[in-house]
Amino acid sequence: MAATCRRMTGCQLYLISPLNVGGAFPERLERALGAGDVAAFQFRVKDVDQHAAARLAEPLQALCAAHDCAFIVNDSVALAKRLGADGVHLGQSDGDVRDARAMVGRDMQIGVTCHDSRHLALEAGDAGADYVAFGAFFPSSTKATEHRPSLELLTWWQTMVELPCVAIGGITPDNCGPILRAGADFLAVSAAVWDGDPAENVRRFHATIRDNPFEAPNGD
Repeated sequence: MAATCRRMTGCQLYLISPLNVGGAFPERLERALGAGDVAAFQFRVKDVDQHAAARLAEPLQALCAAHDCAFIVNDSVALAKRLGADGVHLGQSDGDVRDARAMVGRDMQIGVTCHDSRHLALEAGDAGADYVAFGAFFPSSTKATEHRPSLELLTWWQTMVELPCVAIGGITPDNCGPILRAGADFLAVSAAVWDGDPAENVRRFHATIRDNPFEAPNGD
């Protein structure tokens, strides 16, 4: 597997695709990936059959491989297996982690959306997830949200659990400082990268990440 969502020193970027990944989008992805390190790219399309999704994914997956960026499929274990993706990301209604693991094997990463819940996150870890995602931290233009996790949840997770955590939801270079200092391992971002120049937006995120290291609680 070319790239992974493993806990590293410092926070990393995790890009989520817009729903429209046709047309000139591969060139936009290439600009984003060429502007700085990106740990993962999540392929997220809706209302597209698996054959069409596979065709759309092919050039994007190749770009990710060339940039050592994990290619992760949203929602569909079957599509992730078909593509030989680096990972699959499951929402709470997308099936059980153990069933997904049985389908994709040991090497494929599995991430799980856990909203604002320690309980769901610990359950996902016990079931064999490779990372958990908390959000939405801010209102999102990408999808409707109802859960608002606290910054304290990120700090608790970072200091108590080895599994990496992803922060998601309306995150921009201007508002992510507190999330970085609270302990997110990854920032999952979509509109804040694809609206405007992807390369410039990625560079802005990297600058903010450098300026806002995790602040461990006293005594840790």
